[in-house]
Amino acid sequence: MKLSKLVVTKLSVAAIAISLFSGCAATKVALSKKDLVVQSKISTPVFVDPVAREKRKIYVDVKSGVMEFDRRKFKKYLKEQFSVHNDNGYKIVDDPNKAQYQMVAYVLNLEQSSPTAAEAALKTGFTGGSMGASVATGAVMGGLAGGSGSSVAFGGLVGGIADTVSSSLVKDVTFMLVCDIQIKEKAGKGVIVRKDSKIDTKISDAGQSRQTFSEVSNKKEFRTRIVTTANKANLKLEKAKDKMFQKTAYAMASLF
Repeated sequence: MKLSKLVVTKLSVAAIAISLFSGCAATKVALSKKDLVVQSKISTPVFVDPVAREKRKIYVDVKSGVMEFDRRKFKKYLKEQFSVHNDNGYKIVDDPNKAQYQMVAYVLNLEQSSPTAAEAALKTGFTGGSMGASVATGAVMGGLAGGSGSSVAFGGLVGGIADTVSSSLVKDVTFMLVCDIQIKEKAGKGVIVRKDSKIDTKISDAGQSRQTFSEVSNKKEFRTRIVTTANKANLKLEKAKDKMFQKTAYAMASLF
């Protein structure tokens, strides 16, 4: 009987301590993450050749396999960036044959992530949509260890209370948008562009097949990746989308 009262007392004290500690941590997160912070970073700078003003026309094609990504809204923001904020005179056109540049954007990810995963996606660089950026998620779990059965049960109860308290507190949330960009630029007169490609394909556990080919065109290619993150306490994707789209569109327009 005395042992049971002792366990209950320890449990109560531990629960109060955890609640106070979790409450302080939640308050700190709420204060430090009260404002929405959205950032866009480019994996590799792109330098297109300067052309006469009448040639500063771009055909843009936006692709995505992500359900949460609204292409129509994103294109709207992209057109605004080129028409309002691009002071170099570049504009978007609907006919690829009349464009000096063709820009294809492929959105690979738009989901909850972490700053570490965003940095990893940026360092990976352009993949052409062949693979998604891996998002690392992890959980830290702790418990009290002891030699007796009552101590183990006590630790389990405290851990359960900690999980319950933590799940109801303020959370530091980050969303990530990963967009691969390919730009094709018409080369000047007399310039021939040769492209050599190699594709490795696994055909079975026993080996793989390799294709190599070369092609000649009049277009130079540039490739890069834009990673946009949004961070705020208890952030919801719907609250972050517009600002993430605007920042990504701004980064794309800044390439010209």
